[in-house]
Amino acid sequence: MEISQTDMAAIWLTVRLASTVTLLLLLIGTPIAWWLAQSRSCLKAPIGALLALPLILPPTVIGFYLLIAMSPDGFLGQLTRALGIGSLAFSFWGLVLASMLYSLPFVVQPLQNAFEAIGKRPLEVAATLHSSPIDRFFSVVVPLAKPGFITATILGFAHTVGEFGVVLMIGGNIPGKTQVISVKIYEHVELFEYGQAHYLSALMIGFSFVVLLGLYLLRGQKNKLGMGF
Repeated sequence: MEISQTDMAAIWLTVRLASTVTLLLLLIGTPIAWWLAQSRSCLKAPIGALLALPLILPPTVIGFYLLIAMSPDGFLGQLTRALGIGSLAFSFWGLVLASMLYSLPFVVQPLQNAFEAIGKRPLEVAATLHSSPIDRFFSVVVPLAKPGFITATILGFAHTVGEFGVVLMIGGNIPGKTQVISVKIYEHVELFEYGQAHYLSALMIGFSFVVLLGLYLLRGQKNKLGMGF
C-alpha cells in the first residue's frame, strides 16, 4: 500500500515532536533526577510522587487541565499573551509542553535509578583529586550513568511517539500542524479507512517491538557485566 502525503506528514511530525520532547526532557530531567538521587530533603517523596503522577493519571486528565491553563483566562494563556507568543493550545509547542509533562517520569526515573546505583565512592575519590562538583558530574557520573541515559532517551522518545489522549486534547487534529501518527490512525478508523489504519498501526507495532527488544538486550548485556539498572 502506498503511503499518502498526509500519513507521511503525520509520521514526520511525530518524529519531530518526539525528538524535541526527548532532548528537552534530558536537559530538564537530568538535574531533577540528580537532585532526587542525592537529596535527603523531606520534600523528596512528595516531589517524586508529583513527577510520577503521569504514570497512573489518564492522559485526558492532564490534557484537560493543560487546556484550561492554556486558555485565554488560564495562567499559561495569560503569560504567553503577555509575552506576545499567542496561545499554545492547538499548536506544535503546545504539544511539546503537554508531551513533556506526560513523558517526564519515563526520563527522570531511569536517570534517578542510574545515579543512585553509582553510589558515593566514585564521587568521593574524585573529590580527593580536587575535582569540582561540575567536573565530577560530567567526568564521573555521566559516563557511569550512560545506560540510564540510553534507557531514558529510548523510553522518552517511544512514549512520546505513542501518545494519544494528551495530544488530541491539546492539539486537536490539524493536518501538518498537530496531527501526529496516533491521531491519524484514529482518523482513519473514524473514516472506515481500515487499510491505512492497518498500515500505520503495523508501523507502530514494529517500532514498539524494536524499542522493547533494544531495552531487553541492553539490560541483558549490563546484567552479564554485573551492572544491572
